[in-house]
Amino acid sequence: TGMSQTAVHNLLPAWTDTAARPKAIFVGGPVKQDSALCLGVVKPGMPIDHLPALRPVEGRVVLVDLDADADDLGSVLTGVRIFAGYAGWGIGQLGDELRQGSWIVAPSLADDVLVPADVDLWAQVLRRQPWPLPLLSTHPIEIERN
Repeated sequence: TGMSQTAVHNLLPAWTDTAARPKAIFVGGPVKQDSALCLGVVKPGMPIDHLPALRPVEGRVVLVDLDADADDLGSVLTGVRIFAGYAGWGIGQLGDELRQGSWIVAPSLADDVLVPADVDLWAQVLRRQPWPLPLLSTHPIEIERN
């Protein structure tokens, strides 16, 4: 994912105050880039059972219905990140890739969703993992430049 040049206030002005900085739409993946998905982080200890516009994902991370009233949800959320498009897999493809060891599966923190675009989130998450995964955070993106 990466940050687009489109500001949240240009497409979804009601969500500007709740959007994490930088307040831009992020590119979520190549599938359905004409639609938006929104991830939010619920403030610690906030109950959300009564809010159908928030669907739990993991821990304090939720999927946010962008058609909901942003003002009502703003008091419950630390912030949101809005993505245009998403990454998709065919039936069984992701499971196969996980079994082949093609992915590093590591725990995350809820606030990872809201990191600014200039933070190397990949390296930051790897540095929090058990040895030897932190070593991967020092590898250059293009191995041939090592």
